[in-house]
Amino acid sequence: MPASVIAAEPPFTLVIHGGAGVSRKDLTPETEAARRKVMEAALRAGFAVLERGGAGLDAVQASIVTLEDSPHFNAGRGSVLTAQGEVEMDASIMDGASGKAGAVAGVRGIKNPIRAARLVMEKTPHVLLIGGGAEEFAREQKLDFEPMEYFITQEQKERLERVQKKARGQALAPQLADDFGSRIGTVGAVALDKAGHLSAATSTGGLTNKHHGRVGDSPIIGAGTFAQDGVCAVSCTGHGEFFIRLAVAHDVAARMKYQHVTLAAATDAIIHGELKKAGGDGGLIAVDSKGNIAAPFNTPGMFRAWMKSDGTMQVAVFAE
Repeated sequence: MPASVIAAEPPFTLVIHGGAGVSRKDLTPETEAARRKVMEAALRAGFAVLERGGAGLDAVQASIVTLEDSPHFNAGRGSVLTAQGEVEMDASIMDGASGKAGAVAGVRGIKNPIRAARLVMEKTPHVLLIGGGAEEFAREQKLDFEPMEYFITQEQKERLERVQKKARGQALAPQLADDFGSRIGTVGAVALDKAGHLSAATSTGGLTNKHHGRVGDSPIIGAGTFAQDGVCAVSCTGHGEFFIRLAVAHDVAARMKYQHVTLAAATDAIIHGELKKAGGDGGLIAVDSKGNIAAPFNTPGMFRAWMKSDGTMQVAVFAE
C-alpha cells in the first residue's frame, strides 16, 4: 500500500431499542424526555466500548445494563409485574463470532439479568438457565442481587391494577387480561465492532399480568435474539408468543443467507408481513456485517436509537 494511502477504519455500529408498543396518547412529554435521556446514555455507554476497539459483546452488555438500571424501561429495575404482583425477568446474549449464547428466564432479584446471561454463555456448557437454578448460578458468580422492592415501581403497580380491573370488567380470570395494547420497554442492543464481529442482547420483565412462569421470546435464541458473523445481529420486542412461533430473529438471518435479500428487505417482510399476518405486533433492531441498520415496527411507536462510527446519533420513538 503506498505511504500516501491511509487504510479506512473498519465501520462499527450500535443500535438499541427500548420496546415497541408505545403510543402518543400513553406518553407524556415528561416521560418521553426521561426515556430519551436514558436511551442516549445507554447508547453512549455501549458506543464508548466500540470506539476504543472493544468487543461488541461488551458494548451490547454495557447498553443493556444502563437500561436495566433505569426505572423507565421494562427490564431490571422497572420491570412489569406478574398477576401475583411480582417481578420475573428474562435476558439473553449471543456472540456472532463463535455462535455461543447465554440466557436466563424467570429470574428474581438479579440486579442485571444480562450479566447473568453473559456468564451462562461463558462459564457453563449451557445456553439457558431458569428460575431458582439461574439465581443460584448468579450467586455463585457473585452477581449483585436486590430486594424485590428495588424492582417494583409505582408506575408498574398502577399498570397492573388497570389491567386487572379490565379483567374484572370483562368477567375474565385475573391472569387472562393482558396489556398487549400498552406494552412498554423490553430493551435490546445489537452491535458491529471494529473487528467485524456481530453481537446481540435482549432483556425484559415480560408482560404485565403474565401468568407466573410465563416466558416470552427475549431469552430464546433464534426468537428474540440472534447474531451470526457475516450476516446480521437482531434483537426483538413485542408480543413474544408470535416471535417464538415465527422464530423471528433467526428468520431475518435465514432470509439474508438463503434468499440473498438485504437487511431492510428481510426485516420488513417479517415485521410488516409475516408477523402482522399472524396477528402479532412489535418490532426489532438489526445490523448487518457492513454496518447497515434496520428498525422496523408495526406498532404506533418503538423507542430506538443508533450511533455509527462517524459519530452520528439518533434517538427516535415514532415514525420520525
